[in-house]
Amino acid sequence: MPEREIHGGIIRNLRRERQNCDLLDFSASMNPFPPRVEWRPEECDLGDYPDDTYLELKEAIGSAFSRNPEEITVGNGSVELIRIFAQVMVPSGSRVYIERSTFGEYAQSVRLAGGIITHNPEDTVDLRYLCNPNNPTGMLLSKDAIKERLKECRDEGSMLFLDEAFIDLADPDQSMVDHRDPDLFILRSLTKAFSVPGIRFGFGFSEPTLIDAIEMTRPPWTVNRFAEIYAIEAIRHLPDLEDSRRMIAFERDYLSQSLSAIGYTPHQSSANYILVDVGMSASDLVQSLLREGVLVRDCTSFGLPKSIRVAIRRHEENQVLIEALSACAP
Repeated sequence: MPEREIHGGIIRNLRRERQNCDLLDFSASMNPFPPRVEWRPEECDLGDYPDDTYLELKEAIGSAFSRNPEEITVGNGSVELIRIFAQVMVPSGSRVYIERSTFGEYAQSVRLAGGIITHNPEDTVDLRYLCNPNNPTGMLLSKDAIKERLKECRDEGSMLFLDEAFIDLADPDQSMVDHRDPDLFILRSLTKAFSVPGIRFGFGFSEPTLIDAIEMTRPPWTVNRFAEIYAIEAIRHLPDLEDSRRMIAFERDYLSQSLSAIGYTPHQSSANYILVDVGMSASDLVQSLLREGVLVRDCTSFGLPKSIRVAIRRHEENQVLIEALSACAP
């Protein structure tokens, strides 16, 4: 068995260990300006099982993205769908390409399914994973570039798994969600865009035969009624994310300029986070920042031991981050 994948999302444990001290969490990349979603969880009808076909939920998603319900799968967070996709599409011995420095759950899911991973893009494989915009670099590929990647997959007889978890906060015009192709699976999430990591809801698009296989493999009722009702309402607010993207871009420019001014090297990003080369041990810097009341993402687990990832937050909070990084600069 592979070792458990290292993730962020450790703020609750840290606050408990430090007796609820006030920590600013820049390690989890959520929308700092989420739309207001009007829903009343206390009115959720919990006396019956959810409809395991999730037809009402899929119809709401399909209406927003111009897709048919049979082209949509849903899950308890996008990670559940990453795992299930690998169970379905990575039989033991399959060769899979995953680029270096990307979300670790792709490789973890492939290993658990018995697949063989290569990091050489020139190798012939059965499946390729792509995160757009990429986590943790924030690099966004254009829709045309993704179409070219998909053509390359078709030419070699492989499939493309495309993770668009952050695209709603980058540039949704570059999404492939309107592109139907039997060699393409698209993963989406509400977690980042609506800043609701506790809800645990993800969804995906592909051709109906693959969706059927994923739905059959998914355990029954994994999307609880709270998540279902919230998602149906949140989907209606996708157009409101235009305001979020505008404010995130402003704060991202501020952070990038400020980071450069104090001697760090931020990467260009199109997302709601920035990868920063810090010129020292990221793990040591993370510990120093904790003493300043700030938590950032140590990118050692991404294979980047001298880099951190910082979320974009509200302006006054971003100022606190810059002050803390200034105090900890080598």
